[in-house]
Amino acid sequence: MPAVRSVLVVGAGAAGCATAILLADAGVSVDLIDLKPDVSALGSGITLQGNALRVLRQLGVWDQVAQRGYGFDTLGLRAPDPDGTLIVELTDVRTGGADLPATVGMYRPDLAGILVDRATSAGAKVRFGTTYTALDQDDDGVDVTFADGSSGRYDLVVGADGVRSWTRRQLGVNLETRSTGMGIWRVFAPRPASVTRTDLYYGGPCYIAGYCPTGEDSLYAYLVEDAQDRSRLSPQESLDVMRGLAAAYHGPWDDIRASMTDPTRVNYTWFETHLLDAPWHRGRVVLIGDAAHTCPPTLAQGAAQALEDAAVLAELLLARDTVSDELWTTFTDRRLTRAREVVDASVQLGQWLLDHEQGDVPRLMARIAHLLTEPA
Repeated sequence: MPAVRSVLVVGAGAAGCATAILLADAGVSVDLIDLKPDVSALGSGITLQGNALRVLRQLGVWDQVAQRGYGFDTLGLRAPDPDGTLIVELTDVRTGGADLPATVGMYRPDLAGILVDRATSAGAKVRFGTTYTALDQDDDGVDVTFADGSSGRYDLVVGADGVRSWTRRQLGVNLETRSTGMGIWRVFAPRPASVTRTDLYYGGPCYIAGYCPTGEDSLYAYLVEDAQDRSRLSPQESLDVMRGLAAAYHGPWDDIRASMTDPTRVNYTWFETHLLDAPWHRGRVVLIGDAAHTCPPTLAQGAAQALEDAAVLAELLLARDTVSDELWTTFTDRRLTRAREVVDASVQLGQWLLDHEQGDVPRLMARIAHLLTEPA
């Protein structure tokens, strides 16, 4: 018998949905709640590395992801010169295994919809536009009071509610989320025929200029600059700033820039990071995904690490008879060191750029790829 029979999952992102799917598939009663009114997210893309695809296949959604996304196996480096000269094309590591692409780009709301639909079909009870107001736990379970006045009792609560986790605050866990010093412009746009993989440009007015195909007809493109307050810009002003920065980059960027006409498709955020030291649980409440660790997207591992958290947690809950100290120790041993390696490496890649330092990027990338090739 699984260690839990009833679970509340807070947060319907990658970590929360994956947890709900795996537990519900095994017959566990799962309630999945999210404060957002629906599954929509910022309308840009997401880059999924092979280790993320490995978990998505475990969840039974790989065929849909492959159909809706855009897979590729190489990475291009281009010069910030008048021609956008291709410097080198690198074969990327297939961290999910030889039978999966190295990378898939997707429209982020498409992935969110696929995961929520799969959780629902697995039997999870999904509620949007709601949260809880109180957790009262004892040795055997957690009594939860919801915002609408209803209540429930669960064997476990999983806080998968993001960088600024309400669950983390409810538990009294102090965790500093800090800016790394970089900000990123993103735009969702039509995919020109010239874009068939991710290309990165280093130098020019931005630290990084890149793009990722997300489907036959779409991509997201991004520009990384020093973090600054862009909150006072109107949507049109934001578009104008991004177009101005993009004017320094050529090759496929010329086609992308010409299609950047919709101000509602542009967004700007800062790179942020945090990592919660062990333990990630307090009694019968556990934090996973961005609630426990978040890193800048320099390695494109945010969703992948969240999915791995969910897979390991569900595996242990389904293989054990009780929620015990041994379960939590095993969970921490399998997740904390790996997550720390990824967070530290992601931050280091950005710091080398901020410091204008020629770090050993190939060695770092090879080390992380070797780590991620092994299942979590």
